[in-house]
Amino acid sequence: MPAPPLSFLNAWLVRPWMKPLLWAVCAVPAIALLVGAMVGSLGANPAEKLIRETGEWALRWLWLTLAITPLRELASLPALVRFRRTLGVTTFVYAVLHLLSYAGFDKGWALDDIVRDVFKRNFILVGMLAFVVMLPLALTSFNAAVRALGGRRWQWLHRLTYVVAMLGLLHFYLKKAAKNDTDEVLVYAVILAVLFGWRVMRRGGILAMWRVR
Repeated sequence: MPAPPLSFLNAWLVRPWMKPLLWAVCAVPAIALLVGAMVGSLGANPAEKLIRETGEWALRWLWLTLAITPLRELASLPALVRFRRTLGVTTFVYAVLHLLSYAGFDKGWALDDIVRDVFKRNFILVGMLAFVVMLPLALTSFNAAVRALGGRRWQWLHRLTYVVAMLGLLHFYLKKAAKNDTDEVLVYAVILAVLFGWRVMRRGGILAMWRVR
């Protein structure tokens, strides 16, 4: 008797080569941007294109990271949890690329200008806060950190992913609102509301969403 389709898919998800394949997929947008910069196909303002695209890809990977848990439960695919950390690290890598693109192309590595920008422009300040909150999550994304912190403390720390998501969305909104272009932000907001709403209903309240079991 053939295995049910979901069981068959779950068996494929645990194959050893699936993680390297995911890493390769995650690298595609960054490689495409790099190649575009080298061949001059990023448009009239390549610096702005790099900054915008790396930031939006960081949000997309973060939303996918948050989608792992509901997809795992709703689709009965427990093996999906193997890829959550990969997507989380990918989110951080693209956030670093976003920050470096801003610091290098927009500010020419001038630290004084960057500091002034942080306190002058609200969306820069919010973006920097999101990156600061994300930093300890990236630094503790390895098995050794889980063992050192203990499972419960590690899980509590990584609940800050929700804070990063909200700050990231606010950063995106403030940037787009300055140009009266918030249609795309609404799409991201609806997706995040669904992801958070599922957690609230599944765990029995907003406060319970943050609780470590």
